[in-house]
Amino acid sequence: MRIDILTVLPELLESPLNHSIIQRAKDKKIVEIFTHSLRDFSQEKHKRVDDYAFSGSAGMVLMIEPIDLAIKHLTSQREYDEIIFLSPDGELFNQKMANYLSLKKNLIFLCGHYKGVDQRVRDNFVTKEISVGDYVLTGGELAAAVIIDSTIRVLPGVLSDESSALTDSFQDNLLAPPVYTRPAEYNGWKVPEILLSGNTKEIDEWLFQESLRQTKLKRPDLYKKWENSF
Repeated sequence: MRIDILTVLPELLESPLNHSIIQRAKDKKIVEIFTHSLRDFSQEKHKRVDDYAFSGSAGMVLMIEPIDLAIKHLTSQREYDEIIFLSPDGELFNQKMANYLSLKKNLIFLCGHYKGVDQRVRDNFVTKEISVGDYVLTGGELAAAVIIDSTIRVLPGVLSDESSALTDSFQDNLLAPPVYTRPAEYNGWKVPEILLSGNTKEIDEWLFQESLRQTKLKRPDLYKKWENSF
């Protein structure tokens, strides 16, 4: 997979994209990630990429020209499956979407900034708009990092134990069950006996029932989705 990110502030992405699982995926050649500064595509003398809104509203807006030139530069070299704009009014990101994106070969992430981008960018270039929640961030960089991390970790070969991703919360509209590790008793607090039994069938059933219980208690909306999936 190849991921290209268009941003005003590539520095914001240096740390989250160069450590942990993402770095491991890059080292294994499973994914390539490139950040591109929109200022490199500006035709302005001072590399300006924003301007005032015609409406007179407060805040600056990213101009269409540098974005157009950046996208044309990338798409002239390869075909992209999606050109994604990170926006608070986009489709809400979830595990299902992460799974969907993990099946793609080439992705462009466009990070908004200030008051967003010229609407003509969204009308003519963007193929998918994604939000990470009902709140506003300073820019789309952190949202892009969240989505990229969630997507990359489900790619085959990224995690040492590939089954781990399949048992994550939200994979089947259920939250993950509680997990324990050694020691089996600490300060009088004991690991549930069933997990020490060695009975795989009974342990699996316990884990499933705990997933149901946790989801019903903490996320009744998800539990309802799970019930309705049958």
